[in-house]
Amino acid sequence: MRVLVTGAASGIGRATCLKIAADAQAKNHPAHIAAVDLQIGDALRSLGAELESVGAEAQLIAGDMGTADQPAQVVTQAVEAFGGLDGVVSNAGINRTGPLLDYAVEDWDAMFAVNTRATWLLAKAAHDTLAANAGAIVATSSMSGHFAHAGLGPYGPSKAAVSMLIKVLAQEFGRDGIRCNSVCPGMVQTGMTRTVYENAEIAQQRAELVPLGRVAQPEDLARVIAFLLGPEAAYINGQDIIVDGGMTGNLLGRIPGINEITRS
Repeated sequence: MRVLVTGAASGIGRATCLKIAADAQAKNHPAHIAAVDLQIGDALRSLGAELESVGAEAQLIAGDMGTADQPAQVVTQAVEAFGGLDGVVSNAGINRTGPLLDYAVEDWDAMFAVNTRATWLLAKAAHDTLAANAGAIVATSSMSGHFAHAGLGPYGPSKAAVSMLIKVLAQEFGRDGIRCNSVCPGMVQTGMTRTVYENAEIAQQRAELVPLGRVAQPEDLARVIAFLLGPEAAYINGQDIIVDGGMTGNLLGRIPGINEITRS
């Protein structure tokens, strides 16, 4: 399995790299992972060392997914290193909060560049190698792409766009044997949300919103991404899978007094 993962230094990206490597080791198969992040810093080097400790080949690549040219550049580097790719995980994302009334155009454009456009550019660049290897693309979207939330700027619209982009890619690339799917995380404990969960009261309140009784860890998403990349998902294409423990399906259950209503 030869896979490129963006946003690999932490959170869902890191967990995905480690899950791919662990699965390959368990099957005694080689894993070649191009781990991409903004810079090759301590976090990415630590990931590389951990991947190699379980027998995977790690190619550490610096690339800014907010630019017009670097998504294609990182794909080229990965293909040159591994001789091709079997999968691409477009996971890098940013969030700049604020009311839309006050939002700056440059921040809007930056959000869409990283959260949406990068997936398109990665897909374009990787198309030929993925077609040659019956490969797959998985993008990280968000429950915010399905359910509106005030104060997050264009984060929700950018994630709704990436979910639809994946569906369009699935229609176009599917003819070439490339499967394209996305995952929509609910609440996840990552480096980006660490300060929120340091407040025990808020952490408990969040957990209580989830029917499964807990907030997700990055590994919960990594397992779904790895499945969608693998052979067991060979006939899954164009799907946008919400991975939230049932939280977004529990809106009516959170209405005050709902359990007091009796049928007449």
